[in-house]
Amino acid sequence: MSRTRNRLRAALSLVAVSKRGATTQVSAPRGLSVWPAPQEPGMEYQDAVRTLNTLQTNASYLEQVKRRRGDPQKQLEAMEQFLARSGLQVEDLDQLNIIHVTGTKGKGSTCAFTERILRNYGLKTGFFSSPHLVQVRERIRINGQPISPELFTKHFWRLYHRLEETKEGSRVPMPAYFRFLTLMAFHIFLQEKVDLAVVEVGIGGAYDCTNIVRKPVVCGVSSLGIDHTSLLGDTVEKIAWQKGGIFKPGVPAFTVLQPEGPLAVLRERAQQISCPLYLCPPLEALEEGGPPLTLGLEGEHQRSNAALALQLVHCWLRQQEHRGLGELRTSGPSIRWQLPLAPVFQPTAHMQHGLQDTEWPGRTQMLRHGPLTWYLDGAHTVSSVQACVHWFHQVLQHNQGPPSGLEVRVLLFNSTGDRDPLALLKLLQPCQFDYAVFCPNLTEASSTGNADQQNFTVTLDQVLIRCLEHQRHWSHLDQEQAGPDLWSSLQPGGPAPLLQAPHPPHPCSANSLVFSCVSHALQWISQGRDPVFQPPSPPRGLLSHPTASDGARVLQEAAAIHVLVTGSLHLVGSVLRLLEPSLSQ
Repeated sequence: MSRTRNRLRAALSLVAVSKRGATTQVSAPRGLSVWPAPQEPGMEYQDAVRTLNTLQTNASYLEQVKRRRGDPQKQLEAMEQFLARSGLQVEDLDQLNIIHVTGTKGKGSTCAFTERILRNYGLKTGFFSSPHLVQVRERIRINGQPISPELFTKHFWRLYHRLEETKEGSRVPMPAYFRFLTLMAFHIFLQEKVDLAVVEVGIGGAYDCTNIVRKPVVCGVSSLGIDHTSLLGDTVEKIAWQKGGIFKPGVPAFTVLQPEGPLAVLRERAQQISCPLYLCPPLEALEEGGPPLTLGLEGEHQRSNAALALQLVHCWLRQQEHRGLGELRTSGPSIRWQLPLAPVFQPTAHMQHGLQDTEWPGRTQMLRHGPLTWYLDGAHTVSSVQACVHWFHQVLQHNQGPPSGLEVRVLLFNSTGDRDPLALLKLLQPCQFDYAVFCPNLTEASSTGNADQQNFTVTLDQVLIRCLEHQRHWSHLDQEQAGPDLWSSLQPGGPAPLLQAPHPPHPCSANSLVFSCVSHALQWISQGRDPVFQPPSPPRGLLSHPTASDGARVLQEAAAIHVLVTGSLHLVGSVLRLLEPSLSQ
C-alpha cells in the first residue's frame, strides 16, 4: 500500500493537485452533516442538495454492508416503513400508472423513448431515473423537464422534516440517498397528478426500493449483462433472477432478445407468479409496410431499446382503449425461446415522432465545438462498451472525408465500483487512440461549491489510485500488441478493419496521462481551442511532464480532435457540466 501511495504522490506532480484541493473530498461519517441543515423550509436549492448528500453511505459503511449483508427482503420492508413515515401507504402508489423498467444496458434509454412517446399523446408524464449527470433534480422529471429548483427545494424540505419528526424509535432514522429520492419522486408524481410515470429501477429489481410498487401497468426488461456483481451476483443468470423480481401477477411484461440462459430465468420467474411475459420482435418487424423509423439516439443498440419502448407504450395505450393505434398483425409464438412474441403493429405518427425527438444526454451524444468533437457515452459494462465502440467506429467512418490535416484521437476514461476496468479498456484499445487520459469524476479538484456532484462514498486518494491503476492497465495492453481480431467481438456481422490512425500511435506508456479532475483534463485536451469551454489559465505544473508538453503541441496543431468520453455516467456528467453550461442553470 505504501508503494501505491508513493506512486500516487509522484503522479500528483503532473496533475498539480493542490494540498488544499486534495483534502476537500473526504468521507463524511454516515448520518453526520458537514453543512448544517436549515431549520426552515424554503431555503436555497444548494442547501437542500447539501443536506441530501448527508444521506449518502460513506466508503467504510459501504464495506461493512457488503461484509455482513442481511436479508435483502428487509430492504423492501424498510422502504415501506419510510413510505409510511413520509405520510403515504403502499396502497397510495396504486393510484399512479407506473411503467417499471429494469435491465443492465439501455434501461434509461428505453425509459426516455417511452416517456417521449407518451408525451406526444398529450399525457402529463413523470419520469424517475438515475444517476443524474449535472444536477440531482434531473432524476425527477415532469413532462420531460427536470423539476425546477424551487419545486425540488419545496418537496425536499417537506419530506425531510416529515421523516425527521417521525424518526424516534426507528432503527434507521433516515433513508439513504437513493431511497429518499425515490420517496420524493412518488410524492411529487402524486401531488402533480401525472397521468403516467416511467420509473427506472436503480440496481437489480427484486430488492430495489422502487419495487415497493405493487401494481405497475406494464414492466420492461432491457438487455442483460454483468454489472454490480457484489450486489446482484457474478453470473448473468443470477442477475436475470434479480431483474425478473419486478414482475407482478397478471401485469404484462416485455423483454428484448437475451442469451438463452438469462432468458430462461426470466421465463421461469414470470411463470412462477403468473406474469404474462412477451418477447419483443425486432424493430425491423414494426417497420414493414411503413417508413423506416428514425431514432433521436444514435447507435445500432438503440434499436433494441426503441423496440421495447414501443411495446411498453402500445400495451398501456391498449389498456386505456386509446384510439388510432392501427391494426395488429398476428405474431405466432416463439418456439425456440418458448415465449410468446409481442404484437407486431404499425407505429403511429405519435410514436414515430416520439422516437425521433427523444433526447437522453450522455448516451451516444456528440458535441461539435470547433476543431474538437466530443463523443459522450456513459457505457460502463462490457456489453455497453462494445456498443459504444461500435457506435464510435461507425460515426468516424461515416464522417470520414478527404484528409485535411492531422487528426488526433483522445480517450477520456474512468470506471468506478466493482467493474473490471481492464476488460473495458481492452475493448477500447482497437480504436487506436493517440492519447489516453484518466481522471476522477470530479469536475473540479474541490467540489465544495457544487453540491450536486459531492460524493462521500469514496475518498480522493481512492479515486486517484484507481486512475493510476487504469493507466497501468493501459500500458500493459499496449505491451500485448492487441491485433485486429479484437474487432470481431465488437461487430455484429463479424470482423471489421481497425480504425485507421492518423499516424502510428505512441506506446501507451508514453501517451497516457492522469489528472486530478475533469476540468484539468479538459484544459489539456482542448488547449484553449474549444469555443465553449474557456477555463482559467492552466494550474501550475500542468504541462511539466514531457508527454503533456509534447501532446500539447500535437493538439494545438491538429486539424481535428476526436475525444471519446466513456466508462462512467458520472464522468460524462462532469464533462457535460463544463461543455454545456446551460445544463447547470
